[in-house]
Amino acid sequence: MSRPRLIALLLALITLTAYLPAVRDGFSCYDDDDYVTNNRVVQNGLTWAGTRWAFTTWQASNWHPITWLSHMLDCELFGLNARAPHCVNILFHTANALLLLALLFRLTGGLWPSAFVAALFAWHPLHVESVAWISERKDVLSTFFELLALLAYVSYALKTGNGNQKPRTRQARFSTADLRPPASGQYWLALFFFALGLMAKPMLVTLPFILLLLDYWPLRRFSSDQAPATQPSILKSQLSNLLRLTAEKWPFCALTAVSCVLTFLAQHSTGAVATLARVPLPDRLENIPVDYTSYLLKMIWPSPLAVFYPLHSSTWPAVVAALTTLVVISWLVWRIRQPYPYGLVGWLWFLGMLVPVIGLVQVGGAALADRYTYLPSVGIFLPVTLGLGTLATHFRVSKAGIAIAAGLTLTACLALTENQLRYWRNDVALFNHAIAVTRHNDIAYLNLGFALEKEGRRAEAMYAFRKALSLNPDRAEAHNNLANLLDDTGDSNEALAEYGAALRINPDYVAAHENLATLLVGLDRFDEAMNQYAEAARLDPDDWRAPYLIGKALLKQGRDQEAISHLQQALKMDSNNVQVLTFLAQVLASDENPGTRDSRTARLLATRANILTDGSQPAVLDVLGMACAEFGDFDGAVKSEQDALDLANGYGMTNDAAILQQRLQLFQKHQPFRQFFTNAPLKQEPLKK
Repeated sequence: MSRPRLIALLLALITLTAYLPAVRDGFSCYDDDDYVTNNRVVQNGLTWAGTRWAFTTWQASNWHPITWLSHMLDCELFGLNARAPHCVNILFHTANALLLLALLFRLTGGLWPSAFVAALFAWHPLHVESVAWISERKDVLSTFFELLALLAYVSYALKTGNGNQKPRTRQARFSTADLRPPASGQYWLALFFFALGLMAKPMLVTLPFILLLLDYWPLRRFSSDQAPATQPSILKSQLSNLLRLTAEKWPFCALTAVSCVLTFLAQHSTGAVATLARVPLPDRLENIPVDYTSYLLKMIWPSPLAVFYPLHSSTWPAVVAALTTLVVISWLVWRIRQPYPYGLVGWLWFLGMLVPVIGLVQVGGAALADRYTYLPSVGIFLPVTLGLGTLATHFRVSKAGIAIAAGLTLTACLALTENQLRYWRNDVALFNHAIAVTRHNDIAYLNLGFALEKEGRRAEAMYAFRKALSLNPDRAEAHNNLANLLDDTGDSNEALAEYGAALRINPDYVAAHENLATLLVGLDRFDEAMNQYAEAARLDPDDWRAPYLIGKALLKQGRDQEAISHLQQALKMDSNNVQVLTFLAQVLASDENPGTRDSRTARLLATRANILTDGSQPAVLDVLGMACAEFGDFDGAVKSEQDALDLANGYGMTNDAAILQQRLQLFQKHQPFRQFFTNAPLKQEPLKK
């Protein structure tokens, strides 16, 4: 095996081994619900309807249809299994490391420096977030396409006569003929991969700038084979080449412009773009140099790292120190650009690629994010590696010494990556760590509370929500989540106050309207509740929850026929919603009102719900048993109820098993099950593991 292939194999094996622990992780409550766990369209897998949705939706404040399609493919092939998307992310990250190795080797011709930079990229703990977080599929996927685009472009550039090859003769002046895109398969392949990358994550909009940097070094396309002798003529020739090379990339620039417009529309329509009133322009400008230096420091000393860094105003000493650092580095790389052009190219690569996320357009409440350094970090890794290699040669450092230093550096990266992966095991560990290493992090407390609530640790969750509110009283989500817990513990008055606070902060908060309405129904304040449900339906006409909850509220009032109509409307809006299918089937199979019951439809709905859940949910099997009994198929009813009972016992659901046992005895006596829904809990949900 040739040396490059052996190095590539070792790089792949070590990368896969390093990230293997992430396969055991589950879904996160932080964005994974938007992308997968609460996204019915994605969970339905690859469908024509889903594909149309992917290309037309602004969900998650972005337009990235290729990312949506990749998540749909995961669900199509593996279902709702968190191991699969984690594996896919790891494989993409490994492929990216190999592509980067191939790209750098092709550009520089140096195998060992290229391998070291690729290993740094693959094993640096700053990149754990991009790989271990399922929602960041867009990061590894877009980088995969960007590296393919760069490789295709380099092939095109080398074929036109650049780099190590003899350059072709160029006309002396720029002309309109240079606006014609090259008739090169590699050029159009690069453009195609660029388009796919933009549709995976719009951060790739800086690619045309990166191509110009590569034209300068190492492709050296700025130089001319007709270099005149006088300095003014040289400058004129270089300017002409710069114009020609820029014009050559107008199709890339056109895609960049389209992506920028679509991204802004997506983020603005969902309210993700912070207004100047919320984050003033002076604050944004002050934070930019601080953020750049923060990223540099994290590359050198990647600890501590957090999933969320809250946005705070920077102090003047910090701004001055950061700005001075950036100016000094910029001056230095400019001064040495002739003998060491890779310094200028790498520095501009780093600065330029971070422009879309550096905070000039403030999206969300984060000051910075580890994931943003995924590919921009190469702009620092490469020139530092080449520069240290030059210094080692100058001071005659032995190859053994260089190898030991490189090995220790990469070993440290692997150790830190393994440590950082531990925090991604579960949400409680992830957000506790974020709280420990940042200050005034209300977002971390908010998500910690949600994670604790999912684990049934209500008292701790309530403390986390209150802590989030003490840091930011205007966080509507924290008020809503705290109200939910207060309602569950029977503190209706305080829950009403918290829901009211959430809606005062955000009158368009659909979930708060629905939750407040549900609480009002429990207090028999039906008219007020219906007004809240109606407002939720007005704010989000495509949401199935409003008609579903209205139907349940109408059942509590004894208005069964009206309730059925609303439940059917909810099912029409989401035909594969197991929750709606199961509850509607339960009503049609067991309502005491004979005019409401419809045994045939109930059995069809329950059967569909059971198929969708692969017969794994006791509650669905329980309802199927009710429907079979109402239909007169008591053998089927007994079998379904027995299966439900066996699953409940296997899951340790003791209380539910007792109820299922009573129902089984009823069906064994050939008696259907009946119930009054006026007494049914409004928050009743299908039982599941």
